Amino acid sequence: MNIALIGATGFVGPHILQEALNRGHRINAVVRNPAKIKITDDNLKILTGDVLNEKILVNLLKGNEAVLSAYNAGWKNPNLYNEYTQGVNSILRATKEAGVKRLITVGGAGSLEIEPGKQFVDTPEFPAEWKEGALAARDFLNVLKKENGLDWTFLCPPIMLKPGKRTGKFRVGKDNPLFDENGNSEISVEDLAVAMIDELEKPQFIGQRFTVGY
Repeated sequence: MNIALIGATGFVGPHILQEALNRGHRINAVVRNPAKIKITDDNLKILTGDVLNEKILVNLLKGNEAVLSAYNAGWKNPNLYNEYTQGVNSILRATKEAGVKRLITVGGAGSLEIEPGKQFVDTPEFPAEWKEGALAARDFLNVLKKENGLDWTFLCPPIMLKPGKRTGKFRVGKDNPLFDENGNSEISVEDLAVAMIDELEKPQFIGQRFTVGY
C-alpha cells in the first residue's frame, strides 16, 4: 500500500515506519526535519511538512491509501494540550481534503476505562506530567467518534509503553486496559507498531478505538 506516515521521527513513529517497510509497504514520511530519519529504503520517500501547515499537508497526503499518525506535540511542551489539539485536527481535516479514506492514529491510555464509568486519566494515580497530553488525546477521540467521513481507528497503548522486543504476540482489547498476571498493563513500542500495521492490513476496528497489551 501507499501510506503517509506522520510522526516518523518521534518515540513510536520510527517503529511504525520500520514495521511497515518490513512488510513491503511504500511509505511517504511527512516530517519537519528529514535529517532525523536514519532509515534508507527504496520504498521510503521523505517529505518535508508540518502538520500545522494544513494547506501543504493536504498536498503531501494526496494519492495515499491510508494515513498513519503517531503525532505528538512533545510531552515537555508547555503548550502541549493546545498544540496537540491543533495538530491532530489539522491531520484529520487534511486527510479528508486529500481524499484519503483511512486514518489510523496513536492515542493514549488515559481514555481507557480503569473501572466502569471511570477513565484512567481521571484517577488520582494518573501521572501529572502526562495529564495534558492524555486529556488532549481523549478530546480528539471524542471528535473522531462524531466523524462519519473517514474510516478512522484510534489505537490506545497500554498504561506502560517502552522500548523492548518485537514478539508479535499480544492481546487485543477495546475500552479497558489489558493487565497481565502480575497486574501490569504494558507492551513494547515495537509490538505497538505491529498492532498498528496489523490493523492497517486487516481492519478490525473501523470507527472504533482499541488497545493492546501482553
